[in-house]
This record gives sequence, structure tokens and C-alpha cells, in this order.
Amino acid sequence: MKMAAGELPPAEPLFLARPIGARFALFHAPAGPCRAAVLYLHPFAEEMNRARRMAALQARALASDGVAVLQLDLHGCGDSSGDFADASWDGWLDDVAHAVDWLRARCGVPVTLWGLRLGALLGLAHVRRDPAIASLLLWQPVLSGATHLTQFLRLRVAGDMLGNAEKSGGTAALRATLAGGATLEVAGYMLAPALALGMEAADGAALIPHCPVHWIDVTPAPERGLAPASLRVAEAWRAAGVAVSLQQVAGEPFWNTQEVAVCPALIDATLSALSAPEPCHA
Repeated sequence: MKMAAGELPPAEPLFLARPIGARFALFHAPAGPCRAAVLYLHPFAEEMNRARRMAALQARALASDGVAVLQLDLHGCGDSSGDFADASWDGWLDDVAHAVDWLRARCGVPVTLWGLRLGALLGLAHVRRDPAIASLLLWQPVLSGATHLTQFLRLRVAGDMLGNAEKSGGTAALRATLAGGATLEVAGYMLAPALALGMEAADGAALIPHCPVHWIDVTPAPERGLAPASLRVAEAWRAAGVAVSLQQVAGEPFWNTQEVAVCPALIDATLSALSAPEPCHA
């Protein structure tokens, strides 16, 4: 019998030792026998904070369904050691690999990567290095690290224009600054070249996974269908032999709202997706 999420014991806080500092994580033990294990990879910058509530609700819902969940704070994020300026794309990939190893050792079952937004792209990058990953759960995945970086840099451009129009050189000038080895302040975050340039190079279309993919997007109007760019990537993966399940649920973009928002339909869809043996072609 499935245990209600409210009846589960609290998540176990822990620190995973790393060569530089430690990474904070929350481990949600499964109710009853462990049938699967999931590693959550959070989104980028402020999206991480805005998505905390949904991540916690989903983790507890999965735990109540017999799935162990580890929520990881990447280097320089949340309660992990280091500052955001210390983070790098390769360092984050090393964090993911270490957390996957820890979860496998703790649970003794295959691991699924669950990524939200940029966390989904990070998961795709890790899968290319780890053939033992069981499946991918992608929530509103970022497909182009370069585009995501551009959107983030526009926050700096907008701030410069409000402060002094002469200071704004556009995102091209900011990229040149990063390429020259300088760290940039963007919306209160210190963005280092080692992170920005790694993001820039990450391309979801080229990161073809070897494992089944559960892809769920959130939209206020599901009847409009998936974005053409998303459909193109999914079809390219399918053409390469990947089992991809595509789904949309109704809800607000909780990772980008000023007030804390939740999406119950996404929680339900995720439980259903991870209860299936593997996704089928939609």
C-alpha cells in the first residue's frame, strides 16, 4: 500500500565529500522496498530557488511510491560549499557523477536522472559519460545552453541600460568579456567563464541519450502543442533509436514565477511516467 507523502519520515540531510568542499544533498528514503532511485538536478541561478517547493513535493511523492530520491545542490549553489563564482560546467558534471555513484551504492538499484530546465541539459551531458543510467526524466528541458546563456546575459544588459545606457554593449560584448577570462556579475550572480563557456557548448540536439526519456513540459495552454524546436529534437532522438515519451501538462512556469507556484498535474504525470517500465513512442 502506498504511503501518503505526509506520513513519510523527513528527508535526510547530508554532505557528499568532494576534492573542493562538500555538496549538500537531501535523501528521501523510499516507503517500503526500493524499486528505483532518482537524482534531481536543479535549474540555473534564481530558477533553482523558485523551483524548490515543486522539487520537494515531487521528491516526497516519489518516495511514497517506493522511489529513493537524492536532491543535490551543485557546487556553489544552495547549501553546498563554494560561491557561484567557483562553479564550472565540468565541475558540475563531476558532482553529478559522484552523486550517481553514491546513490547506486546506497540503494543498489539503477539510477534515473531527473533534471529541470538547465538541470535537464546537465543530465543529458552526464548520460553521454555513463552508460548505466536507467532513464532520463526531463522537466521543461533547456535544449540549447547557448540560448539559455543569452537569456541570462540579457538580465545584465537590461540592468546596464537602466543604470547607464553607455555601459551596455549587448550580449556579444558580455560573451567577449567571458571569453577573455573575466567573471561577470549578472542579476546578483557572479558568472565565471568556466561555467558560461561550458553552458555555451552544451547542445541537447547533439547529446543523444542511450536510455529511455520521459519528457514533460508545463504550459498554461497544452492544446497549443509542443514547441517546434522540442519536436525536432525529440524526433531526432527517436530516429537515433531512443524511446522518447513526450507529454504536456497544464500549469504555470513555477521556475519563473515571482510567487511560489506548484503544478499538481506535473507531479501526477511524473509518478505515472516512472511507474511505466519504459516510455513508448507518442
